[in-house]
Amino acid sequence: MRYAERPLRRAVGSSAAAGVDLVAFAVFGGAVAEGIRRFKYGDRPDLARPLGRLLLGAARDAEVSADLVVPVPLHPRRLAERGYNQAALLAAHVADGLPASMAPRALCRVRPTAQQAQLPRGLRLQNVAGAFRVRAPERVHGRRVALVDDVATTGATLAACREALLGAGAASVTYLVLATTESGVDELRRPPLSAHRT
Repeated sequence: MRYAERPLRRAVGSSAAAGVDLVAFAVFGGAVAEGIRRFKYGDRPDLARPLGRLLLGAARDAEVSADLVVPVPLHPRRLAERGYNQAALLAAHVADGLPASMAPRALCRVRPTAQQAQLPRGLRLQNVAGAFRVRAPERVHGRRVALVDDVATTGATLAACREALLGAGAASVTYLVLATTESGVDELRRPPLSAHRT
């Protein structure tokens, strides 16, 4: 398996406008993509440890600063089907290695959504719009959040989570993912919808 020598770090918004950037271990493809598929869909929670180490290494190399590590949540039905939340397992490894607290239940899905992997880009954005809520806003208010997921494809899920976190008063959001597609940062560049509200 071949790994990136350095993590991919892309600014996806100015810190003044959105306060977010993306750190990915690798571009989605090859052995990395196969490992993520096995982890996520192949009932392989044991892969959380080696994949979590890779993500932690990328976060350290990129000098990520965070107060809280928050995984992208699954809807309770999806969690029951899969048996585990792959983002939460990765986030636990990141939180253990960074001077940050793990906040596994900071975000919740307020409604079930179709699996993003099965939808075209335009529908992915609609699918997750307004699907996330911060359970205890005082927990994230003024805090720097590292938001963890396995893959950033269109970025729709991460952007929807970011909107909820910033709406609850988070100081900043850094995306930490194992892999990203080349087109995955487009949606992440958009300012949160709450920035357009009066």
